[in-house]
Amino acid sequence: MKIGLDVFGGDFAPVETIKGAILAREALQPPDRVVLIGKKEIILSLLEEYHADPSGFDIVHAPDVIEMGESPTKAFNQKPHSSIAEGFRLLKHKEIDAFASAGSSGAMLVGCVYVVNTIPGIIRPSALTFIPKENGGLSLLIDVGINPDAKADVLYQFGILGSLYAKYIQHIAKPNVGLLNIGTEEKKGNLVTQSVYQLMKGTRDFHFVGNVESRDLFKDSVHVFVCDGFIGNIILKQSEAIYRVLAKRGIRDSYLERFNYELYGGSPILGINETVVVGHGISNAVAIKNMILLTRDVHQAGLTEKIRQALRKFAADN
Repeated sequence: MKIGLDVFGGDFAPVETIKGAILAREALQPPDRVVLIGKKEIILSLLEEYHADPSGFDIVHAPDVIEMGESPTKAFNQKPHSSIAEGFRLLKHKEIDAFASAGSSGAMLVGCVYVVNTIPGIIRPSALTFIPKENGGLSLLIDVGINPDAKADVLYQFGILGSLYAKYIQHIAKPNVGLLNIGTEEKKGNLVTQSVYQLMKGTRDFHFVGNVESRDLFKDSVHVFVCDGFIGNIILKQSEAIYRVLAKRGIRDSYLERFNYELYGGSPILGINETVVVGHGISNAVAIKNMILLTRDVHQAGLTEKIRQALRKFAADN
């Protein structure tokens, strides 16, 4: 398979993205290849600097860059030859099999929705992240920023998407799905979470275990935590901040080390017609490598087609 990489996406691009691509190439097995997308002369110069053979990669020239502070929709339309726009063009025309970037998440979402499109039946795509469990393994938190104002029906679909990811990527036969709330009682929460609870209660689309509180995030009992992107993003960045504080103070622990964002690489975008992974803006070479490997794993699992099949079954049953 061919994995497209936005070389100029991220706070430390293009140096760290090139270094990460070199690390990933060492871990990939033929015929898997990384397609480097960005300013060709700079890509070739960096490959030479780090003693990497250019023939080990495919290179696609993209002269423009969408900066983090730009309006995503405006920049995507005004910079059709940016590394992000070019990546989505290649993906749409099947010239690459999957696409990964640590660049503007807003621009990535624009590409997901308007270029490769959502799977029929999906209201909004979503992004997930991984939460280390106390007893080993990883739970999933969905959404983590794409949908800060998600409505009840969208959150319900997050339960479907998260459950499918846990089943087919993490190989959990019957994932437990919980609704993140301020209490476990049915009537707890705001109007949205109360409405979501009623939709999820008794569903046959996934195994709903009810409301769960944030203090349960690290326990073993729930595999998928559903919340809107506003709450999910706060939890994600708070966890990263705590990890950084502990690391600076020299506090080391094997469990705490699992909160290092570098280990997970990025967030798969679920509910779209192709495989897309968005990395952290501060990704270093190790994070970029793991983002590429995660992209490979999601694509090889055929998750997009499994989501499509699940939605067809849901429509037929209803």
